[in-house]
Amino acid sequence: MAHCAAFDVSGRETAIHVLDEHGKPVWRGKRPSEPEALAAALRRHAPELVRVGLETGRLAPWLYHSLKDLGVPIVCLDARHARAATALQR
Repeated sequence: MAHCAAFDVSGRETAIHVLDEHGKPVWRGKRPSEPEALAAALRRHAPELVRVGLETGRLAPWLYHSLKDLGVPIVCLDARHARAATALQR
């Protein structure tokens, strides 16, 4: 079963939301805002990971490139576009 994930990044912790291919929540949790910790959580809770969404922000460039180097299929989303897209799903 394919999984998608989204990050809500803050300075110290990042909230992780994992959804299945039907959009149903599989797992939610928080990890330190460190690439290795985030990648480990995704490997554990989203073994069939297809895509991870990361909103733009001050940590976004560092996290994007670090996670990409760790093999995480990540995309960076403009915060305004991400908010508009989630509003359409309600």
